[in-house]
Amino acid sequence: MDPLEDVLALLRTRGHVSSGLTAGGDWAVRFPPPRGVKFNAVERGSCELLVADEDLRVELGEGDCFLLTRPLPFVLRGGPDVPPVDASEVFADADDGFARTGTGDEVVLIGGGFTFGERARVLLLDALPAVLHVPASAPQSETLRWALAQIAQELSHRPPAATLVGEHLAVVMLVHALRIHLAQTTRHAPGWLAGLADPIVGPALSALHAAPHRPWTVAEIAEVSGVSRSTLAERFKRSVGLSPLDYLRRWRIELASHRLRHSTDTLAVIARSVGYGSESALSTAFKQVTGVSPRVYRSGAAA
Repeated sequence: MDPLEDVLALLRTRGHVSSGLTAGGDWAVRFPPPRGVKFNAVERGSCELLVADEDLRVELGEGDCFLLTRPLPFVLRGGPDVPPVDASEVFADADDGFARTGTGDEVVLIGGGFTFGERARVLLLDALPAVLHVPASAPQSETLRWALAQIAQELSHRPPAATLVGEHLAVVMLVHALRIHLAQTTRHAPGWLAGLADPIVGPALSALHAAPHRPWTVAEIAEVSGVSRSTLAERFKRSVGLSPLDYLRRWRIELASHRLRHSTDTLAVIARSVGYGSESALSTAFKQVTGVSPRVYRSGAAA
C-alpha cells in the first residue's frame, strides 16, 4: 500500500453526496460549519465562495471544486450584495435530487462531504489548507471532472444503488483532489503528505508503509531512495519533520492503536504485526509515543 491509500484506509474514509443545488440570477446560500470535510463542485456555470466572514474568497468556475477541511461557516453566491439564505431552508425543498434558489438554472452545484474515523485531524487534515481549491484547468483533473459528471447523473436519474455509487465516486474525487494538491503545491506543512511530494522521501515512505513490520535500518531505507544515509536523513527531517526511524515508530504505533481500538487481538499478536518482537517492546514504544500503555489505551477506547 502507498502512504495515501494506507492513511485513507486506516481512517475508514467515507464519502457522501447531498442534494445538488440549481441556482440563477441573484442568489446566495449560507452553510453552517461542516462536521467533517465538505466538498462542492461546479457542474455548470460559476459562483463565488466566501469562507469565515469573507476572510477568504474563491472564484469557482465550471468544473472547479473545493474541499473545506475545517469546521468553518461559508457562503456560496452568484453575485455580491445578496443577503444569503440559510442552507437548511433551501435544501428542505429539494426535489429530484436538487434544491433550487434564485431565478434560473445557469449554475449547478454538486455537494457532499467526507467522514473519517479517529485521528483524521492529526494524520491528514492538519496537513491540508483550510480550503483546497482544485480548478478545472489543473493538470490531471480529467478523472475528477468525470467523477463529478457521474455524480450529477446519479443525482438526476436516481438509478438503483445511486447513493452507494455516489459515495464511492465522492471518494474518487477526494483522492484525485489530494493527488492534484500534492502535484501542484510546492510548500507543505511538515508531515507525511509533504514527504510524498519529495522525490527522495516519497519512495522511502512508500517502502516503510509497504512493510512496517520489517526491521528497517536507515541504510536500507536510503538504498530504496537511491541516496546516501545522510542525504535521506536530512531530506526526511526537512519534509516530514521526523527522522526516518522516528516516523516508522510513530506509524507502527498508529497501526497498533487502530488494532487496539477495533480488534480483540492480543498484545503479542499486535506487537508482531507492527514489527515488535514482544509485548514489552511494543509497550515501551507505545508509552513513549502516546504517554500510556497499550492496555490502558485499549481500556480507554472501550470506555
